[in-house]
Formats: sequence, structure tokens, C-alpha cells
Amino acid sequence: MNCKKDTVVYQIYPRSFMDSDADGFGDIPGIISRLGYIKELGVNAIWLSPVYLSPDDDNGYDIADYRMIHPRFGTMDDFDRLVKEAKALGIDIIMDLVINHTSDEHEWFKRAAEGDEKYRKYYIIKEGKDGGVPNNWGNFFAECPWTKMPGSDNEYYLHLFSKKQPDLNWDNPEVLEEIKSIMRFWLDRGVAGFRCDVINVIHKKSLEDGKKKFILTGSEHYLSTDGCHEILKTLRREVLMPYGAWAVGETVFVDTEAAHALTDPDRGELDMVFSFRHMECDQVIVKWFKKRLSPKKLMRTLTEWQTAIDWNSCYFENHDQPRFISRLAGAEKYRAPASRMMAGLLMTLRGTPFVYEGQEIGMTNGDFSSMDEIQDIESHNIYAFAKKLLLSRRARFRMIKKSSRDNARTPMQWSADEGAGFTAGTPWLKINKNHGWVNVEWEKSRDGGVLEFWQRMIAKRKTMPSLIDGSFKAVYQGSAIYAFERQADGECYLSICNLSARTVKLPKKLASGKIDISSYAAPKGDRLSPFEFRLVKSEATNEKK
Repeated sequence: MNCKKDTVVYQIYPRSFMDSDADGFGDIPGIISRLGYIKELGVNAIWLSPVYLSPDDDNGYDIADYRMIHPRFGTMDDFDRLVKEAKALGIDIIMDLVINHTSDEHEWFKRAAEGDEKYRKYYIIKEGKDGGVPNNWGNFFAECPWTKMPGSDNEYYLHLFSKKQPDLNWDNPEVLEEIKSIMRFWLDRGVAGFRCDVINVIHKKSLEDGKKKFILTGSEHYLSTDGCHEILKTLRREVLMPYGAWAVGETVFVDTEAAHALTDPDRGELDMVFSFRHMECDQVIVKWFKKRLSPKKLMRTLTEWQTAIDWNSCYFENHDQPRFISRLAGAEKYRAPASRMMAGLLMTLRGTPFVYEGQEIGMTNGDFSSMDEIQDIESHNIYAFAKKLLLSRRARFRMIKKSSRDNARTPMQWSADEGAGFTAGTPWLKINKNHGWVNVEWEKSRDGGVLEFWQRMIAKRKTMPSLIDGSFKAVYQGSAIYAFERQADGECYLSICNLSARTVKLPKKLASGKIDISSYAAPKGDRLSPFEFRLVKSEATNEKK
């Protein structure tokens, strides 16, 4: 594995992080201006969501040119300066690699639409059948995944996401060569690796009809296919390994067996994956229908993945997920203690931690009041789909408000100023009203706050052998308490978390040992306060993963 085990990654969603020119959109110069803050936080890598040229149908995940920076974000000189200045601070840059699809405004697709045979083979184009589309597949954005080729009566192109995101044809070896060249282009500019978007759906082994399902009919034909594994092995062998680069893959609908196949060092594919099982502990059937998050289900899921995969990514928030603090704690009363507890939990799990911008100050879901304030294309598509299911307007909006990806995309809250210190202009997405008391400036002005605790836990994670590369062993899973052991080189610690809003008594097996750190200033002996985290020095046992 090329990713160092003491790496802690900070994800930046560029359009929402810091605006340097008052146009309401974050940009690369804005990121550069905050590198000192990121260094103080203690992380040593930044995952940068897409900054490529794009028509922004899906916020940059529809790429029109892989070798150009969107002018909204800055210039290539700005990007090179970001890499250089970050590297001087000991911070690597990880690029987002979107290779399942391009934008329909990419030159490749434009040429394909004009009839150029070379570029038609870059995409999945098929004739319709029986007066309709080529097959019965579903789509991640609740659309039909087939759209007619421009100027054609009966030819369709496949898009598992937006109709402006045509899927690439990975059975064409020329596509593989193009992507290898693109990866080398960015590696030559100094990036350390890639986060690979929806990487386990890139290869379609068949275009036959699928078994009918409530969602994503046809997914059995493209999830983690043998062809996908071969592509990843090639990219590892011919691109990543020569550069000493690493890659984490976003993977959909994977279990631990599938994830192990993707991350097994002997197979030579990915260093780790983002799975979603632990993010589904509050969903009913699909992510759009939420229930109260189940701590016991969360504990079971975390333990399953910690024990089944030798090394993986660890995260609770990113640009595609509602804020976890809103899902776990709900009320503002518990926002800060739950945020501190999540810092302790994330930094003591085995694997590479990923922190999402704003998580370190306890940012919450957006406070949207209508669909007019929602920008996310997926949210609008699901809202329209829910209308077809005859859900009331109120029920539809309540569903979107809880689940929309825009919940995590509201601008970073730097200060209590009108623009939250993010912009002097009109923000591209509504700023949460709670920025008056949830912001970086306020956190920096006090002791014992959320930000300070995240800094302490990141420092612990990077310096303690047991947390860097120690074994993992689940010790206790109750209705509210989750405890596990991390051990290495004779150093042994218990990570103890109260995942509830009530004070709970510790079982005897967890009540002994010296408290090394608590998320509360005055821990109450054998009782855990609401959402309390403790790291406790323990006696070494026989090491077990």
C-alpha cells in the first residue's frame, strides 16, 4: 500500500470551501489562503473534489476536459501553486478521478455525436428495441439510463447517472489508454493519488435486461465485474505503482467480500474503498427514506468491516452524505458533544481517516425551507420521482430535506459574518443560519471546543503506534456503548463511545484503567455523559485483529 498508515485526509469541496474573488463560489486561491488552517488541524493530505472544466450539471462530476481547470476555480498556475505550497507544509493533494462517464460536452462525445466512428466507440451506444430503449435498466438519478443520440431516430447512449453524463465504453482499449494518459498528466504535476468515483461500476459485462428490482434494475451486469478488476489491476501496475501513488475507490453496493477483493494487496487493485454500509444505519430500503439511526446497527457494521478488511478508509461524512451529526444527535443541545465523540471514534478506528470540511467544527445539515433552495440534480430528480409515487408535497420535501446531498455542500462556516467568512458576494448555496455560533473563529476563541478536540484526536492518531497500525478487537457492543481495543508493540488502549443522548453506566469490564483523554472536561468515573468519548489505557492482551 502506497498510502502511509499515519495519513489523515481532509476532503475539500472546492465550491463551498473559500471564495477569494467574491463571486459566491469557492476557488483554488481560496483554498491556498486556508492552507495554514488545514496544517494546524493536523491532517497531511487533501482530497480535492473535481476542479476540472465542466458544465456543472452534477457539480463538476460531469467533466468536459480532464486537463483543464474550470475558470470558476482558477487557473492551472493556481493549481500548481496549491500543490507546491501544500507540499511545503507536508500536505499531499489527492485528485478526484471520474472515469465511469464524461460530460456530454466533452470533445469525445461531441465527436461521437457528429458520427466520428473512433469516438462513437468511446461510449456505449446501442439501438433501441421494440420501439423503445435498449434494455430495462434503472439509473442512480431516478431517470431512464438511455437517451437518444443527437440526430438519431433509434440509437441511444447509456448513462447510469445524469443524461449529461454518458458512460464510457471500457471494452474499448483506447479508452483505457486515454485514462492512463490523464492520470499521468496529474501525477506529473505532483498529485499523490486519486479518489476514484463510482469505480466499481465502470465496466459493463452485458447490456441484457436485468432482473426487475425496486431500484437499479440491471445492476448485476455492471457491479464489480471481472472486467473492472482487470482495469484496476492495469491502472495499478502501469500508472500508480511507477509513481508511488495511491488510490481509494468509491464503491456502491459492496459487501466485505467484494471490498476485500478490491483491496487485497496480492491482487494489486485499490489501496482502500469507500463503502456505504455504515451510512445505511438510518435508512429504510433506500437512502431517501430515513428513520432514527440505530447505534447497535452502527456498531455491528463498523465491527464487521473493521475485522473483515485489513486496511480501509474510515469516514462518516462527505459531499454525498447528509451531515452525520444531524443524523446521530439531532438536537442542537447535543451537537458539540456528539461532534467531539465522532472525532474520538473516527480517529481510533483502524484505517485511513477522512475528515470532511466543516466536520471539525460540528457543521450540521442545511436549513433549507423549499426546493427552490436546493441545487442538487439528484435531489430534484428524486423529488419528481416521489411525486409520481403520489407522495404529498410536504412528504416529498421532508424526505429531500433529510437526505439531500446539498446538506453537506453548504458553504464552510469561517465566521459569524453575513457571508460566514466564505464569501463577500452571494453564496452559490444557502449558508446555514447557525453559522452565527457554529464557525471556525468562535471555535478558535475558546478552550475545550469541538475544533480543539478534533485537533487533539488527529494528533493522537498520527503519533500513537496502537492507533496508527494497531490491531482491532471489539470489546463491548451495548444499546449505547461501543468499545474496542487497539494494540501494538505492547501499547494497548480502549476506545469507548457513548452513542446516545443519555448518561449511561459503564459495565465493570470497561470501568477500570486510566483515562488518557475524554471528550468531557470532567468525566464522571463509571458513568458516561451523553455522547462522551474516552480513550483509556489498558493492559495488553493477546493481539488479535
